[in-house]
Amino acid sequence: MDIKNRKLFRLTRFLLLKVPAVFRFLAMFRKPAKRLLLIKTDAIGDYIIFRNFIEVLKKSEKYRDYQIDLLGNKLWRDLNETYDKQYLNETYFINNPNSYYEAPLETLKLSWRLFKNKYEIVLQPTYTRIFLTDGLAALTAAKQIIGYESDNEGIFPRYKNKTDKFYTQLLPLSKENYFEFNRNVFFFETVTGEKISLKAPWIGVNSDHKKGIAILPGAGAFKRGWEGEKFLDLIKRLLQETNEPIYLIGGPGEVKAGEFLMQNLPEGSIENRINKTTLPQLIDTIGGSSLLIANETSAIHMAVAAQTPSVCILGGGHFERFAPYPAGTPNAPVCVYEKLPCYYCNWLCIYKTEANEPFPCISAVTLENMWQAILPLIAKQLN
Repeated sequence: MDIKNRKLFRLTRFLLLKVPAVFRFLAMFRKPAKRLLLIKTDAIGDYIIFRNFIEVLKKSEKYRDYQIDLLGNKLWRDLNETYDKQYLNETYFINNPNSYYEAPLETLKLSWRLFKNKYEIVLQPTYTRIFLTDGLAALTAAKQIIGYESDNEGIFPRYKNKTDKFYTQLLPLSKENYFEFNRNVFFFETVTGEKISLKAPWIGVNSDHKKGIAILPGAGAFKRGWEGEKFLDLIKRLLQETNEPIYLIGGPGEVKAGEFLMQNLPEGSIENRINKTTLPQLIDTIGGSSLLIANETSAIHMAVAAQTPSVCILGGGHFERFAPYPAGTPNAPVCVYEKLPCYYCNWLCIYKTEANEPFPCISAVTLENMWQAILPLIAKQLN
C-alpha cells in the first residue's frame, strides 16, 4: 500500500478492523437471505482464470437456489457483462482497490450497501488476500466467510493476523495446487462439495478460421516486458518469413510500445489495433488469430481460453503460478524463459537495474529463443 494521506488511511483502517464487530451485532437481529457474495477485485488475467467458476457455482447442487452477487474490478466489467451476467444477481465494481485506503467515506458507503443485502455466505477465492477485501468481507456480517489462509504478499502481517479472525473457514493450500487455475478448482470443489472437470479457462468465440499473428508488446509493469527493440527485430523477421498479416493489440498501457514499433517499421507493413478495442473485442481478435505473441499478461490467458496457440515471454516473479501451464493443459502457451536461481521472487527483484531496463529474467530471453519457439507454430504459413 502506497499511502499518501495517513489521516484518511487511519479512518479506513478503523472502519475495516473495528466496525465489523458493530455490523455483526446488528446482524444478530435479522435473518440472513439465501444470498451469496463473491469477492474478486484483482486484475484482468485473474478474472479470465476465475470466471468459469461463476457458472460452476451457480449450477452446483449446493448453491443453485442462491442469489449470487459479485464484487469485482471495473477493469474487467465489460468482460463480466458480456460473458457471465446470466449467472449473477447483482454486481458491484470498484476502481483500483488501493484507492479505497484513503477514501473512508466511499468504503463506508460500499460496506453499508453490502451489509444491507443480508448475505448468508461470502466467498473470497483469491489466494493473495488484501486488507481492503478482508475488511469488506467482514463488514457484510455474513454467517459464513470463506477464503484462503493466504500469504503476506498482498497484506502486512500485522493486519492479516487480525483479519484472519474475520473468516469462519480458511482453506490451506497444498503444494500440488500452486498453479492459479488449479487453486480455483480446489477452492470451488471445497465449497461446493462437487468434482470439477475444468482443466483450463474457456471462452466461446467464433474462431472457425484463424488467421493473422497478434502481438501484444507491453506488460502490466514496464520492467516485466520484453525490450521494444527485440519485438521490432522479431516482427521484421516475421514479415520476411511469413505471409500472415500482423497486428499489434493491447490497451492504454501498450500505446507507447506500439508507437515505437510503428515508427520503426515500413508504413503499411503491420496494423496497429492498440487501444482501439474493448476487452470482449480483444478476446475476439485473439480468438480469430492463428498465433498470439505476448509477455506474461492477461492476453496469454485469453488465448488459452479462446483456443489460440500462443508464445509467452516469461519472467520468474510468479513462475509456475500463472505460467507455464501444467503439462497436458489444452491450448497451453509455449513459454520462453531462461530460468535463474532467483525465480519465484514475487517480482521483488534482487538485481539493480536502470529504470528503462527490464528485469534480468526478461532481458535474458533472446530473439533466437523466441524464433525457435514460434517456428513450429507458423510452419504452415512459411513462404
